[in-house]
Amino acid sequence: MDDLPGPSKDSAYRDKTYYFEDGSCVLLVGDCLFNVHRSLLSRDNSLFSSMFTLPQGSRVAEGNSDDDPVVLRGDKPSEFRNFLWALYALPPELQIVNSAGADLTQLIDIARISNKYSFKSLETWALDAVQEYVNRRPSSSSPHHSSSSSFFGSGMESLNTNPIQPHPHLALIENTDQLTRLIELAQLCSHERLLNSMIALLRQLMNRSLHYAYLSMALADNLNLRTLRGAAYLEVMQRGTFTGLGSPKRESEDHETEGSIQITPAQQVRLLTGYWHLTRTWERLRSNPPSFIHAPSCSATWHQPGCTQAWVEFWKEKTRGEAVMSLGLADVIGRLKQVQKDYDRSGPTYMAHDCKLAARRSLMECIKTVEERLPDYFSGEGLEEDC
Repeated sequence: MDDLPGPSKDSAYRDKTYYFEDGSCVLLVGDCLFNVHRSLLSRDNSLFSSMFTLPQGSRVAEGNSDDDPVVLRGDKPSEFRNFLWALYALPPELQIVNSAGADLTQLIDIARISNKYSFKSLETWALDAVQEYVNRRPSSSSPHHSSSSSFFGSGMESLNTNPIQPHPHLALIENTDQLTRLIELAQLCSHERLLNSMIALLRQLMNRSLHYAYLSMALADNLNLRTLRGAAYLEVMQRGTFTGLGSPKRESEDHETEGSIQITPAQQVRLLTGYWHLTRTWERLRSNPPSFIHAPSCSATWHQPGCTQAWVEFWKEKTRGEAVMSLGLADVIGRLKQVQKDYDRSGPTYMAHDCKLAARRSLMECIKTVEERLPDYFSGEGLEEDC
């Protein structure tokens, strides 16, 4: 927000709602003058309370008139107006933030301005309201309800062919600009629950449309979100096609504008790095099945070599199976999960029951390990043996 044009006293106008005649502090935000009460601005050990107590010496304190306002830079009048609404609203008015009629943009503005000027209690209240809004699910009885509804901001078209219109609540959250604001807000305010909710939402959305995967990839890079980076890069690597250094194109969705989404050279390098590491990982796993500890009853008898051999043969057969080979070479997680499905359907015949359970646990642990290290495959840092 710091790139907003600076306030201009020459063209300043008084706000229609929050310029009080009995106000005690004139603030200039953009070209808009607010005249509010110092006592309210001084609440919650805010930055304003510290500013008002600073010694002024012989100089007249700022904020006493329209000609000498306190100038606030980097904010929009609409954002600050929403913040003042939270300061001045009566309890019945505040109840709307916990209802279906809550204004998400207003809540985001309140949280951001509160964070900037250290209104900690108000910031927490607004962030909790945003969290509730994001996690709220529309009623199935709503005429707008659609479990597959989606909304693409920035001119992107919906892939949903269902004639039912997307629920307004979902549409607002899934707008790309709003998604970006929400996840940036969660990180700015260090609100872990909201950040986790937004990452989980983006992971769901990127399965619906590759557009969200590109968005997630950019957000993960810009905000250093490790938990989002791996899933986003994997989705783009598996489903995107690229020309040159940055013109990805959707293979199956011609209705989207070609070249409207671009990747940077650094992102292309990460995609290539991830592909190389993941394909090498699969080659190692294909040749060496996950190890497990044999059951005591198996270890104490002659059966252990046969048990091990049955596991190795099963692994080699299934990793070469048609279902596995139909998946991308770098789709290590997908291939391992397919082997798991084959194992659950009909595991090795000549393995002891307890050893079968141990082998399955080892396979599940291997999948978990690859999933946890997924972000590292695209950076090449901190990689060790996988399973």
